[in-house]
Amino acid sequence: MTITEKILAVHAGRKRVEPGDLVMAKIDLAVGNDVTAPIAIAEFKRAGAKKVFNRNKIVLVPSHFAPNKDIPSAEQCLILREFAREQGIKNYFEVGEAGIEHVLLPEKGLVLPGDLVIGADSHTCTMGALGTFSSGIGSTDLAAAMISGEAWFRVPESAKFIYRGRRKPWVAGKDLILHTIGDIGVDGALYRAMEFSGDTISSLPMHDRFTMCNMGVEAGAKNAIVVPDRITREFVKKHSRGPRKPAFYNSDGDANYADIREYDVSAIEPQVAFPHLPSNARPVSAVGNITVDQAFIGSCTNGHLEDLRLAAKVIKGKKKAAGVRLIVIPATPLIYFQAMREGLFSIFLNAGAVISTPTCGPCLGGYMGVLAKGERCLSTSNRNFRGRMGSLDSEVYLANPAVVAASAVLGRIASPGEL
Repeated sequence: MTITEKILAVHAGRKRVEPGDLVMAKIDLAVGNDVTAPIAIAEFKRAGAKKVFNRNKIVLVPSHFAPNKDIPSAEQCLILREFAREQGIKNYFEVGEAGIEHVLLPEKGLVLPGDLVIGADSHTCTMGALGTFSSGIGSTDLAAAMISGEAWFRVPESAKFIYRGRRKPWVAGKDLILHTIGDIGVDGALYRAMEFSGDTISSLPMHDRFTMCNMGVEAGAKNAIVVPDRITREFVKKHSRGPRKPAFYNSDGDANYADIREYDVSAIEPQVAFPHLPSNARPVSAVGNITVDQAFIGSCTNGHLEDLRLAAKVIKGKKKAAGVRLIVIPATPLIYFQAMREGLFSIFLNAGAVISTPTCGPCLGGYMGVLAKGERCLSTSNRNFRGRMGSLDSEVYLANPAVVAASAVLGRIASPGEL
């Protein structure tokens, strides 16, 4: 079996599963945010449920419109707060300790290798970087899971993506996944498990693995996953807490894959995804002269400390171009504090950037960077659909933090090498 099949089999109480099997599986964690959890809570109550199945296995994070953007968002967040208090939910994270759920949960040690994690947010697949089966679900499925502690799945086929070779300067995990999505398309892994492997992945830092798994859903994947290794174990050792132990699964040598693709990483440049799909990726050298109005560094895709360090390395001692808004949003309070302590904020502020409290912010057109008609943003986030960050007549381009930082300085989409 593949690692995905093994995790599903264990949680379904079976010795073996195969692609296409329908299973009921016990969950280790169910996650909701201020957009999706209020719907789940309403369904929970409509079903007549009185108590969640386990108050320690539910996580609620106000992340998308928090701190409260307006009265409707304040009411959404209030629903989470009151439900958490009523149910005695241990892992409710209030503003000041919250941030973006997909970065916060691994940081807090709430997700471990071998877990089965579901979340009412499509980018829950991020946690697969730890060797976890993690997948986005609908709010009604979240309600059912909060009641029963289980969720149903159709076991997905697996597709293996093998990356070999040494990365070029300024090439990050973001570039590997953008190149991959550009190759297979936004439905190229539809309802499949994307399994990332190869010697490039073996040496890839955890933050880049999180980035790659985060964007698996942009290729239509059910989940994305990396077999745990030394780098995974070191991360878990640093962040895990409490009595739970990780379970390290791998894929058997004779496991079946619906597709196997190999990439020579040494031939991959930093990538830029053009509007209005993540699959519209091309090398930065082929971008041409495209000016930008806004540059955004953050989101669950690239709001890690290492992402901020990379951007700061590029922009240190320089100023953003006139007319460009540079917005920097660390993904969690801990990342915020560490970035401040390391002097990264001084670098960004001296460059003319603004820095926000941890939140999803402009990624989904929430606030703190919504685009007007005709405006163009280069973003480290994961989606560039029409209207994603504001006006239907705006444009969003995707790139890694180094490219976004360089572009903020030059006022056009550019490679860090140009600086």
